[in-house]
Amino acid sequence: MLLTVTTTRPPATDLGYLLVKHPGKVHTFDVPTGTAYVLYPEATEDRCTAALLLDVDPARLRAQRESFELGAYVNDRPYAASSLLAGALAKVFRSALRGASKDRPELAAEALPLEIRVPVLRGTAELAGRLFGPLGWQVTAAPIPFEPEIGGDSHYVDLRLAGTVRLADALNHLYVLLPVLDDAKHYWVAPDEIEKLLRSGEGWLGGHPEKVLIARRYLAHRRQLAESALSRLEADSPLVEEEAELPVARKVSLAEQRRDAVLAALAEADAARVLDLGCGGGALLAALVKDRRFTEIVGTDVSSRALDQAARRLHLDRLPSLQRDRIKVWQSALTYRDDRLRGYDAAVLMEVIEHVDLPRLPALEASVFGHAHPRTVIVTTPNAEYNVHYEGLTGMRHSDHRFEWTRAEFQAWCARTAENHGYQVSFRPVGDDHETTGAPTQLAIFTTTEVTS
Repeated sequence: MLLTVTTTRPPATDLGYLLVKHPGKVHTFDVPTGTAYVLYPEATEDRCTAALLLDVDPARLRAQRESFELGAYVNDRPYAASSLLAGALAKVFRSALRGASKDRPELAAEALPLEIRVPVLRGTAELAGRLFGPLGWQVTAAPIPFEPEIGGDSHYVDLRLAGTVRLADALNHLYVLLPVLDDAKHYWVAPDEIEKLLRSGEGWLGGHPEKVLIARRYLAHRRQLAESALSRLEADSPLVEEEAELPVARKVSLAEQRRDAVLAALAEADAARVLDLGCGGGALLAALVKDRRFTEIVGTDVSSRALDQAARRLHLDRLPSLQRDRIKVWQSALTYRDDRLRGYDAAVLMEVIEHVDLPRLPALEASVFGHAHPRTVIVTTPNAEYNVHYEGLTGMRHSDHRFEWTRAEFQAWCARTAENHGYQVSFRPVGDDHETTGAPTQLAIFTTTEVTS
């Protein structure tokens, strides 16, 4: 993957002082996921271009515990700009990101005429404009077309930025917004990512009209981290009255929180081939399709009507063939063994088990955990203890629910199921976690180290 920075401020070769990289040499750096090179395709008094080239080593990327499981699958990570490139930028241009220059301190503080190009970046032209435009950049994002035999435009753009900006500011814009556009970080996002975001966003993020979207995507849709970052931005901003009209973090629905928690668990599991069992109308499928880390996605449901609805939601009849080949929808009953469901990385049962009659649960356990036996199974279900917080609710949350379990009941079922089928299980709350009743949704992650056939 490639990023170039060009200036026309004479002497343009002073760009080498700011980047601390001599224009007459090729500079090589070892980074966790491959090798980064800095070189200068052009270096004259009138125009100088520095290029950052990242050569991703798939074997090294695959060896990272929290990276994508590339395996034998085709993946865009070595080619499309992402958090991989942002990480390389942070290591290679560390001094320039801080705005420090021992040789040209006055130039580091000056706004320079800059042209930036990222030839391949996952995202849309519209979103690129919304992200970079408010920062003073003239944005040109040309969609990259598919090959003629396929037709249409891909989900990638050729991004060009032009503006008069401090080099440090430009690099910090890229460091934050490249992963935001890609929306698929290659590593697990921990709380310390908040500090990275606020440090790199200092002076511009607090007043950005898309700061909510930026925080959520940069922090991998981890709601609590994003809300913490946004709260700190608001607290640190002196322009309280002026910012009152800017977008603020809305209350995220429980359905969205549940979906994001499932997506986060799938990312932690390095799952590429995923089953959405009991997919219903396709809400989770739609989110899975947007993430290129999932190379094969299967939605199953016993209801043909639900599968028709999911197909319409996903626009399966209009997808290009390469996209369409990633997605399948099958009619299947979870209480019966289905050989088609064997051999997948992960299976999701999101708000499904409570719709199954209790006497039929052992059949579901046998077919999903026993026969299909994916490497990871993610299960969510309502927490009955939380129901006291719903005003006017006298029974269960949905008329089709056959049961709703307390936390102790759910954990006991999970423990038995895990022991019977060779899994370990861990639990997470989803939603506002009340000190007495717990969270509205309970999530279990079953994992096994067994090799499936």
